[in-house]
Amino acid sequence: MARILDLVRNSQLPANQMQFAARGALLVPPGEMIEILVHLALHNKLFGEQARMTLAGWDEKASRAAAADPTTSAEVLGYFAAPDNLRIALLPLLAENPSVGERALSELAAEGSRAVVEILLQSKRVMGSPLLLKALKSNVSLRPNEITEVAEKHAALPVAPAAEHHDADVHEAHVPEEVVEGTLAKYLEENAVEVAAHAQKPFEPVRTEHEQAGAVLPPAAAAATAAAEKSVVADHPKTHPHPAPDRRDSALQKISKLGVQGRISLAMRGNKEERAILIRDSTKLVSCAVLDSPKVSEGEVEGFAQQKNVLEAVLRAIPMRRKFAKNYSIMRNLVFNPRTPLDLSLGLMKNLLVHDLKNLSGNKEVPDTIRKLALRMFKQRTEKKE
Repeated sequence: MARILDLVRNSQLPANQMQFAARGALLVPPGEMIEILVHLALHNKLFGEQARMTLAGWDEKASRAAAADPTTSAEVLGYFAAPDNLRIALLPLLAENPSVGERALSELAAEGSRAVVEILLQSKRVMGSPLLLKALKSNVSLRPNEITEVAEKHAALPVAPAAEHHDADVHEAHVPEEVVEGTLAKYLEENAVEVAAHAQKPFEPVRTEHEQAGAVLPPAAAAATAAAEKSVVADHPKTHPHPAPDRRDSALQKISKLGVQGRISLAMRGNKEERAILIRDSTKLVSCAVLDSPKVSEGEVEGFAQQKNVLEAVLRAIPMRRKFAKNYSIMRNLVFNPRTPLDLSLGLMKNLLVHDLKNLSGNKEVPDTIRKLALRMFKQRTEKKE
């Protein structure tokens, strides 16, 4: 007999039982119930919100057991470790769980609250990881004595090249320098006329409708934007009479000082953080250069494909790169992105799986044309199976 979890994943559970599932009221083992709730929270438009509320108040003992268990599914651990879902009581267990990827922990280390920082400073795993210590050093909640302590521990750790590339989502894949430089030279040569025409165009990020309407940015984003604007205006070193020791310009400040060719070069040569900023560049030559970088990963492009603050030209360019066109998650994200041009979404929909068509038909963010076609395709495919 199939597990309830499998029935939920395949959308084969009756609606009334799906409601029970979203409330955590099914008679299944605690571990399976958490998996069901996380699946609904992440993948089900109709019951996802209820599932997220249920998880937020889920029994702490059961949650702690799941957070500490290395055999817990990666999806559940990833959900628990995500900044938006994090429960502080679970963080000490998540930090030491070897099945929790360093990608999730590095994001918390870099951007977590003071409470998060205090827990991570006590973690043996964090204190022994060059990557996590590097991320932690950039957290604005660190106190001066902690900055010194973390920097000393980071400097004392040996660099292990093999370990640095263990997690492909966190670490840069090794790409020969000659490959990067060759790609950059070819890109600049092919676009030489446009690069010259827009040489002095400053960095200006594409904004979402909410940002354009003057919505309040999150504190971290607002601080970064203010710092970048300040760096562009400032001409004199006295602007910062008492700079912090060894403090370097942020990636955003660095980018704000570059012309178009400099930003294209950084899009090819830079790191993940810099690519995440440059993909939002309102200059098409720059943002599309990120997609041509030999260093950009498919995981990064999965994220780009669902962003609402990138140029339409970027979304159109993604499926034109063969290696990205073969990635189902990237193509699905494009269709679900309300910013994706209608003609592109219509062309990609034929490749969607049945359960994604069902979810798309109920997605109120996408155009009505997409929803109606998704519903029709879903009905056609399910009728064929019968």
